[in-house]
Amino acid sequence: MNSPRLVSGALTLTAAALVGLALHEGYIERARPPVPGDVPTKGFGTTRNADGSPVKLADATTPPRALVDLLRDATASEKAIKRCAPVPMYPHEFSAFVSLAYNVGAGAVCASSIPDKLAAGRYDAACRTILDFDKFRDCTKPKIRNARTGKLECPLIPLRGLTVRRQAEYKMCMGED
Repeated sequence: MNSPRLVSGALTLTAAALVGLALHEGYIERARPPVPGDVPTKGFGTTRNADGSPVKLADATTPPRALVDLLRDATASEKAIKRCAPVPMYPHEFSAFVSLAYNVGAGAVCASSIPDKLAAGRYDAACRTILDFDKFRDCTKPKIRNARTGKLECPLIPLRGLTVRRQAEYKMCMGED
């Protein structure tokens, strides 16, 4: 890349990345869990209504409302990434991290090693870490003890759809898409 990375305050999700979010999530009119054991989502993957309340099974939306919710939730993910990783980034890097945060939650991204790797200037390593988020915590299965923390947790199950999405986000992060 010949252009410099931009300070985080100047970054916004690209239009292409916003469309990519909508395509990855897909549209559903009536809320349902995307996979067994997950929270219900509607529209383009939103888990919260406009009033902040959680989406409940069978809540309905319309395409225009779903687009408003997508933009609201994507903007919240942008703000979270700017807060936990206030480092210069290329727009494609920023968009990849926002896409990841939109899907898995900003808390998970901000608690991961991604912000530390970015702060250390290890951009390629931060991008590679996206690939680690290809599993789903399946709470329909018996809990297992986390060897590191000793706490009981729902097991992590690999999901092909998440693997495909993470590979696309990794390529975006690396400027390959």
